Amino acid sequence: MQDLDTTYQTLFRKISEAVSEIGQEIYVIGGFVRDYYLNRLPADGACDIDFVTLGSGIRAAEAVARKLGTRKIATYRRFGTAQVTWKRFSLEFVGARKESYRPDSRKPAVEDGTLEDDQFRRDFTINALSWSLNPQSFGVLSDPFNGLRDLQDNIIRTPVDPEQTFSDDPLRMMRAVRFATQLHFGIAPETRQAMEAMASRLEIISKERIIDELNKIVMCDQPSSGFVILNETGLLAHFFPELCALQGVEEIHGLRHKDNFHHTLKVLDNVALTSDNLWLRWAAIMHDIAKPATKRFETKQGWTFHGHDALGAHMVPRIFRRLGLPLDERMRYVKKLVRLHLRPIALTDEVVTDSAIRRLIFEAGDDIDDLMALCRADITSKNHKKIRQFLKNFDYVEQRVAEVEEKDRLRNWQPPVSGNEIMEICGIGPGPEIGRIKSAIEEAILDGTVPNTREAALDYLYSITDPAKKNTKPVR
Repeated sequence: MQDLDTTYQTLFRKISEAVSEIGQEIYVIGGFVRDYYLNRLPADGACDIDFVTLGSGIRAAEAVARKLGTRKIATYRRFGTAQVTWKRFSLEFVGARKESYRPDSRKPAVEDGTLEDDQFRRDFTINALSWSLNPQSFGVLSDPFNGLRDLQDNIIRTPVDPEQTFSDDPLRMMRAVRFATQLHFGIAPETRQAMEAMASRLEIISKERIIDELNKIVMCDQPSSGFVILNETGLLAHFFPELCALQGVEEIHGLRHKDNFHHTLKVLDNVALTSDNLWLRWAAIMHDIAKPATKRFETKQGWTFHGHDALGAHMVPRIFRRLGLPLDERMRYVKKLVRLHLRPIALTDEVVTDSAIRRLIFEAGDDIDDLMALCRADITSKNHKKIRQFLKNFDYVEQRVAEVEEKDRLRNWQPPVSGNEIMEICGIGPGPEIGRIKSAIEEAILDGTVPNTREAALDYLYSITDPAKKNTKPVR
């Protein structure tokens, strides 16, 4: 740690002094030490740092807060932990402890322990690395499980028997996949075998904890590798069977369809290359989710998945609810993109009329750019010539969308004549006739037969209604 930035060195010296003054030992442990050796510490100095102390974590945090001159301290007495915020650092303190688990719970029985006890309870060898901040051994590394070797070998491994590790806390299986995906590491064979054997233990974990880890996997730079591990170990089937159902290829009369599981992962990776929008990535995951339910073999056409866009959109709320994902505008955004994901691609196969483009922009609204990004990511094939042709066609569709949008300004468009105005002009009360008239105006504008202006819309309204029925002519 000698080559650490001066800010870190100053911070660690002050923590050392503060905790030494109250007669406790203190160590940096976990992710900060791991990321130092991986050269992954944030350049801006903003990070979370975990400390373990022999004694009270809360008492250590209070001493550190006084030394640093900050009042930003949050204590969690039930868990014996405290968090100090200083500059751009979040510093978490906990007393060293031993843990034991019941088979039906991931909540451990806890008692005070040594540094070694605390390292034994860590999830992976690479997260059990620690540095002493004590005056007599400042900066000395403790690596009881050869975590440095595993960092060099790019391996995720548990410190002790992996079946015991995952039985104690099954969420660690999800964390293993997450770290492997984030760091581009492999999982040690015995650790992976234990995940396969213990996958059913995931059922005692809350959906909130599972989705938190899953979203971190989704946000990795190559999320597909995480989903492959989740699938191969059997973990994915326990919380996302619909995604598992996408895998496999059938053949009839020599005609095969693509493996939609691996296609979906390719689309997800394609989106990840261009966007860090979590919900756009979820739209990639969900875009073909209804293909198993809509798969048919037709003699003349071969394999079809008619209606998988509409059915997939219908499935989104149910899957979001079960996974513990939000049921708000983020879910509606994903649902919309799933419903519309075939529309831009379909335009590459036909004459791209202004009317078709207007309707697409009208339905997508402000999400049109994200929809186009999803559709571009959805162009996958092993035939590179075919890919190049599709992308060329799609470039033209995107160009036409930009041209029509610039001309007609239809994003989040609202028809220029309201239902109340129609009732006033036509002298009729509320009812289905208002909706029909309003739809006629809307269709005329989208078709391009009527300009997208209030004056033109009113002229069209007068032309399709009985002038004798109107009471007054509103100001234009």
